Amino acid sequence: MSQQTFCDGVTRRDFLRVGALAGIGLSLSDWFALSCAGAITETKGKSAIFVRLGGGPSHMDTFDLKPDAPSTHRGEFNEIETNVPGIRICEHLPKLARCADKFAILRGVSHTLAAHELGSLYMNTGNRPIASLHFPSYGAVVAKEFGGTPHLPPFVTIPSQGYSATGYLGLEHGPFELNTSPQFGRPLEIRGLTLRKDVTLADVDRRENLLKRYDTAFGDFAHEDKLLSGMNQFGQKAYAMLRSDKARQAFDLTKESDSIVSLFGKDQFSASCLLAARLVESGVRFVTVQLSGFDTHSDNFNTLKNRLLPTLDAGLAGLFSTLATKAMLDSTSVFVTGEFGRTPKINPRAGRDHYPRAMFCLLAGGGIQGGQVVGESDAKGEGPKDRAITPDDVAATFYKTLGIDPTKEYLTPSGRPVMIVRYGKPIGELLG
Repeated sequence: MSQQTFCDGVTRRDFLRVGALAGIGLSLSDWFALSCAGAITETKGKSAIFVRLGGGPSHMDTFDLKPDAPSTHRGEFNEIETNVPGIRICEHLPKLARCADKFAILRGVSHTLAAHELGSLYMNTGNRPIASLHFPSYGAVVAKEFGGTPHLPPFVTIPSQGYSATGYLGLEHGPFELNTSPQFGRPLEIRGLTLRKDVTLADVDRRENLLKRYDTAFGDFAHEDKLLSGMNQFGQKAYAMLRSDKARQAFDLTKESDSIVSLFGKDQFSASCLLAARLVESGVRFVTVQLSGFDTHSDNFNTLKNRLLPTLDAGLAGLFSTLATKAMLDSTSVFVTGEFGRTPKINPRAGRDHYPRAMFCLLAGGGIQGGQVVGESDAKGEGPKDRAITPDDVAATFYKTLGIDPTKEYLTPSGRPVMIVRYGKPIGELLG
């Protein structure tokens, strides 16, 4: 995973460790210190889950099969019917086929950036990357617009972001990274929420009393010094989160009912999807979940059939069904995407290579009209048939479902006004 390095050689990850509360395993004060500047904006009160399919999944072998294409293109998989008449997807996604009414499929999404990093930046911000400006991710924008609850951050990544998320908005709108993946039946140890075995809440309380005595001893000096007062202020927030039953339970999958757990698979991606739903239910505004491994330059069909597609199927279907069961789907926008598609023509290694000119995305919740396909690729899956859908259009639609105006302007640190999404327009069919 790439790490951003500051001018003094300190990585972003190390920077976030600098203010850790020594001796008791806490580190959330750092995150709160960076997040304090986010302005709270009036919104529709919605949350979002962003599912990143790292590596670039093949559209031809998932949600945009071409059974009538030449054998050099069509691949080994067959189509199956879904619970929506006329919509057909890959046979190795049977659970998603049974809940296709809950999400919309975008076909013929197209761009021109075939490198992983550039494609990821484009699909994770809705703005084509340029050298002179780093655009913020969806999560950073939502964190800025919505803010967080008293005991939970607004933006959480499971397990980590993997790239600079905040762009010109600044680190205060960055994600709280778990840096670990949840597993069913095992406690999730999160830095800042989990104490060492030899530390109790009484130890934390004693530390808080020391901080209060420090404030009394140093008086106005401690409050006038921004660093010292900041450490105390945001340490208090970390302390409050540690003591919050609501915060701890939000991250605890063992608190979920058996009926909900049964909707998922047993793997870490399913556990991550369930955790994302729990976090949103508890008040987190934006959660990013990642499933990697789709860079299938060789052995594409075995990898998809035996590992990736069953994992994706169980996790996503469980997520959609859980949100619907808990009456959260209408208020939670879900966006599923990779950085690009893969070549329609199969290479000599039984794989498919990078291909941004045609790909798929899934959108659900937040007012999205599910049970439909928007857009179409041509007969060989080589590009849009008639109408190209751009990442900018998908981003504008996603923001619209969250009550965020994609044409709203922010100011960069240099005072330059920049729209959240510079060129995209919401896709009308999706919004009803």
